[in-house]
Amino acid sequence: MIFMYDIIVIGGGVAGMNCALYALRNGKSVLIFEGDGIGGQIANSPKVENFPTFMEISGNELADKMMDQIDARGAEFEFDKVNEVIKEKDGSFTVKTQYASYQAKSVVAAVGVKHKHIETRGEDKLLGKGVYYCALCDGPFYKDKEVALIGDGNTAMQYAVLLANICKKVYILTWTEKFFGDKALEKAMLAKENVVHMPNTQTVAFKGEERLSAVEYQDRVSGEIKSLQVPAVFVAIGQVPDNGIFTHLADLDQNGYFIAGEDMSTKTEGFFVAGDCRQKGMRQVVTAIADGAIAAVSACLYIEKQAN
Repeated sequence: MIFMYDIIVIGGGVAGMNCALYALRNGKSVLIFEGDGIGGQIANSPKVENFPTFMEISGNELADKMMDQIDARGAEFEFDKVNEVIKEKDGSFTVKTQYASYQAKSVVAAVGVKHKHIETRGEDKLLGKGVYYCALCDGPFYKDKEVALIGDGNTAMQYAVLLANICKKVYILTWTEKFFGDKALEKAMLAKENVVHMPNTQTVAFKGEERLSAVEYQDRVSGEIKSLQVPAVFVAIGQVPDNGIFTHLADLDQNGYFIAGEDMSTKTEGFFVAGDCRQKGMRQVVTAIADGAIAAVSACLYIEKQAN
């Protein structure tokens, strides 16, 4: 007989973990699925300064603290990829993974987002060989080297500050002359003497045979094609949702994000969403955590309603 969980949470980021916390505190049994690593996007942030109670904390440390908290309350974890979610006639859900099937009274999808790829020549060939999407993970390999960074948002600026502390020089290439993120972070980044801003650039190709040797780009003002000789480039141009397997349970907007109510409900009763994967105006750690709490409460109310 397959055990029936109260709530299955798909995604072990901050939204998913806070959802589990609120559900556990309401006396519900919770199983969390995570296919990559605990913490989601925040785990790759070298420094978090906008989370209440902490003046400064690394994203990885914050994720570890959240995991310890829900682990102590009895949350169960499965490091497995969810392939399908089916709503049964009796109102319950079957969650199928690569290796097994599980059942739950309610499901919360907190699957976050994935790195947006730049999709330029040489990217696939040199991925992991000089082309990277996580400066926290791979930046230390280029200590005292000159590196490039592509992006103009908060993540790119965070990466620039991190890399500036370990690399000889950091060239940050942006599409326009502006940065789009926190002004305090922009000020801190530009205060680094070894950060060089290269505005109005369009990446054309990543060059190299076995490893990256240069970033080829076009000057959007002059139209001239130029080359920047660096052994590594870090791409931080945003994220995209990966909600495709849930389209039979929830509607998506034109960009692929879940359309959900303020209570995190979808078109399918008992199926809720939370975090960066849903349509929203602001994607920050605190809004993801709030989503998780709301989704948990909504799922608990749904379960109680079904029981009556």
